[in-house]
Amino acid sequence: MATETTLEVLGLKELDELLKTLPAKIEGNVIRGAMRAGQNVIGAAAKKTLAANGNIHTGALQKSIRVRFVRKSEKKYGWVRANLIAGNKEAWYAHLIEFGTGSFYAGHGTTSKKQPYEIRPKYRKSLFFSGLMREVIVHPGIKPQSFMRSAFDANNERAVLAFADYIRTRLPREIKKVNQ
Repeated sequence: MATETTLEVLGLKELDELLKTLPAKIEGNVIRGAMRAGQNVIGAAAKKTLAANGNIHTGALQKSIRVRFVRKSEKKYGWVRANLIAGNKEAWYAHLIEFGTGSFYAGHGTTSKKQPYEIRPKYRKSLFFSGLMREVIVHPGIKPQSFMRSAFDANNERAVLAFADYIRTRLPREIKKVNQ
């Protein structure tokens, strides 16, 4: 069940007018830094959520949580997009932890048996798994263990405050540089 969060931010019109007086490069740098500050709050919370759930084996999933900025080929001033990403070559399974896996795969196409997935040997009579011989291995699936969404839901207001604090501290320095 999704919950709706309402957050009111005041002063955006004034901030937009102030940013338009600055060169576009400085405007983009300030906004990118502010977005990174806000995303880092949520990323740190996601790492803590993983640790609290006991999902740390190698630490690769925690290390893979990062902020990425999307660059467009056509330069649109005033548009900056940042994504908080989990997963890389080492932690390719991030989406499986976040959303879980289904256990109802029939093994042939997209049909479903609505029961746990059974792994049967194709050519032999038994499988060697975890040091034991088995005829069938039942894979029940993985329950969703949301770490990104729960971090966002719990920390979105703190992220907006971090965004605002970054702008509050950096913008006067940039204006001073331009006016010198």
